[in-house]
Amino acid sequence: MAEYFVHESSYVDDNCQIGKGTKIWHFSHIMSGCVIGEDCNIGQNVVISPDVVLGRNCKIQNNVSVYTGVRCEDDVFLGPSMVFTNVINPRAAVSRKHEYRETIIKKGASVGANATIVCGHTLGEYCLIGAGSVVTKDVPAYALMVGNPAKQIGWVNANGDKCETLEEAMK
Repeated sequence: MAEYFVHESSYVDDNCQIGKGTKIWHFSHIMSGCVIGEDCNIGQNVVISPDVVLGRNCKIQNNVSVYTGVRCEDDVFLGPSMVFTNVINPRAAVSRKHEYRETIIKKGASVGANATIVCGHTLGEYCLIGAGSVVTKDVPAYALMVGNPAKQIGWVNANGDKCETLEEAMK
């Protein structure tokens, strides 16, 4: 018997590893080759593409597609309807699967609702990406990022509280 929960309306393909205590909710699709850690929560209408890796205790909110090339470390939060890309210059008539770029979301990072993360970048530990922001470059650990394109406006600590300095955020 599985040590995780999958809602009856969701699909989990063969060759997936799903950790104990994970919950996969309505209308989601977990594709072949995924590795999902323990105690994750996969919201409604979420797609986890082939070979994606999610660490322990990741929270993926409703209407998120996590594309091939994305790796989330432990304790990552992905807000409702946020977006990942995995190709820099997509064209319908040109297959670019061999050009997928890796996107790494480090431990404890949070991405707000409707934010977009352009592929090929790393979001640092405990950073906070504001709702609706568009990330077009690497994000430092503990950085508070907002806007389009996202710009750093401050620092946050591991609890998400705004801080005056990086040193304060890292305490």
